[in-house]
Amino acid sequence: MALFGAAIGPVALAWGLQQTSGTSASLMLTLEAVFTAVLARLWYHETLDRRVILAMALLTLGGSALVLDRSQAGSSQVLGLLAVLVATAAWGVDNTLSRALAERDPGQVVMLKGVIGASATAVLAIVFGEPVPQFWSALGLLAVGVTGYGLSLRFYLLAQRAFGAARTGSVFAFAPFVGAALAFLLGERSGSMWMLAGAVLMVSGIALHLAETHSHEHEHEPIEHEHAHSHDDLHHGHHDHPVGTGAHSHVHRHEPIRHAHPHVPDEHHLHRH
Repeated sequence: MALFGAAIGPVALAWGLQQTSGTSASLMLTLEAVFTAVLARLWYHETLDRRVILAMALLTLGGSALVLDRSQAGSSQVLGLLAVLVATAAWGVDNTLSRALAERDPGQVVMLKGVIGASATAVLAIVFGEPVPQFWSALGLLAVGVTGYGLSLRFYLLAQRAFGAARTGSVFAFAPFVGAALAFLLGERSGSMWMLAGAVLMVSGIALHLAETHSHEHEHEPIEHEHAHSHDDLHHGHHDHPVGTGAHSHVHRHEPIRHAHPHVPDEHHLHRH
């Protein structure tokens, strides 16, 4: 997991950004949601109905439009964009593998992944003879890592716990549009109608996925585990905590139950469809 998320992904993205435009690279990162949704379906059997499949198709078409846009600027631009695509695939694998760790302490997961990823990329830098950054550059990189990786991953894991890998990926896919907007504000004007079309397709795909609803009769097997929860849902009426007391954590047991209600693929709804 750390190999894909903290080594392959960042290295591929850094190289790709050197070859292509910041706006195109930011928008291409949206395809991380596609890889995450497909892998979540294959590994955790998260549901992909027709609306979600259409959403993934729109995102893919948007990525294709970005490649067409960069092809007009030369082969190196396309190679850079494909490197960003490799980064999104690596992070899709990382996101999906992280789903199994969603119930663990996010701080511990972030710390372990950060140490492994930083060690791997440091070794690569030494092997390829990369120069040691200046103090202020290193401080800036540290700030980017703390917020863009550490804090982001912590929130990402908490979101996966709440509503699954695929939907977390789609919410997270709004971040590239923030990056594209910042690139535009900083003076980048390398886009074309293809880029605009790609952005529109991608926004449409994300919105379509997040609007998906899901409800059917399903059965819960008996399980005993510990995680943060509250007593205002349909799954945690296990002892004398009044409704609305807020989130808390302790070991608790779920008895077998069969019912129907709208749900997402959170830690209590990982059943097959």
